[in-house]
Amino acid sequence: MYKGKLIGVSVPSYNEEKLIGRVITTMPEFVDRIIVVDDCSRDNTAQAVQALQQQTGERLILIRHETNQGVGGAVLSGHRRGFQEGMDVMVVMAGDAQMSPEDLPAILDPVVEGRADYAKGNRFFNREAWTKMPRLRFFGNAGLSMLTKIVSGYWHVSDSQSGYTALSRQAFERLDLGNIRRGYHFENDMLIHLNVASLRVVDVPIQAVYGVGEKSGIRYLWAMFSFSWYLTGRFFWRLVEKYVIRDFHPLVFFYLFGILLTPLGFLFGAYLALYRLISGLPVQDTSALFAALLFISGVQFLLFAMGFDKDYNRPGERF
Repeated sequence: MYKGKLIGVSVPSYNEEKLIGRVITTMPEFVDRIIVVDDCSRDNTAQAVQALQQQTGERLILIRHETNQGVGGAVLSGHRRGFQEGMDVMVVMAGDAQMSPEDLPAILDPVVEGRADYAKGNRFFNREAWTKMPRLRFFGNAGLSMLTKIVSGYWHVSDSQSGYTALSRQAFERLDLGNIRRGYHFENDMLIHLNVASLRVVDVPIQAVYGVGEKSGIRYLWAMFSFSWYLTGRFFWRLVEKYVIRDFHPLVFFYLFGILLTPLGFLFGAYLALYRLISGLPVQDTSALFAALLFISGVQFLLFAMGFDKDYNRPGERF
């Protein structure tokens, strides 16, 4: 128990027989339930957990998936079981030992004290992320975080790919669990659904832990196209779901005009430039001004829409 609240930790694991023991044995004493979800591993992850169950008793629970459900599916399985066990807050700590137990109180405090519904670790607050994180991963995470700011509406969240999170029981019950993606898009999709449900999200500085034997299964070229395509669709879904269906807000029109006018002005200007280059004939001033007007107006509409979106989802205090 931590500050009067029952705490559970969901540990999604896939082929983590070498590191899962370290995650379990270093778990702080105030954690009431450690729920390891073996997501159809092909190694001895489950056997390693079962060996430790004899020492920890009912505090350690093992869930085994018969088919691989992805990191999101494993996390949600752990959360469901934890809340069924009576936990007040569920935390995610991956089975690859990349989440420091020392950061757990900081992750828990905003949720336990009622200041937030969901706390998310942010490795970028600390300069160590630049020195410890592989360069390709660092820039990839930074790019995805910037895109997720726009798509999710949580502009204050700067490390969207961090899976070190804490979620309250009340927030869990308000989420549309059947519509949340289970695979690599899980962390991003979770933020989008939290925003649609108008839940409070905060960033918490955490350590960047690398070089403990973990292996990343992400294919970066695939991830770049996959995330971009998926998040584009989710962006429009969030706008309609939150600002049209649940509560109308005029920023929808600003986004609409911005998305239409910006590329239209750019393409018309490109056409005029190409026409001038090929034909050698001058372009009418009114045509050039019209192209510029379309483009500038579109950009302004987009900036106004983002400003409205940011203010609407403004966090309280940053922790």
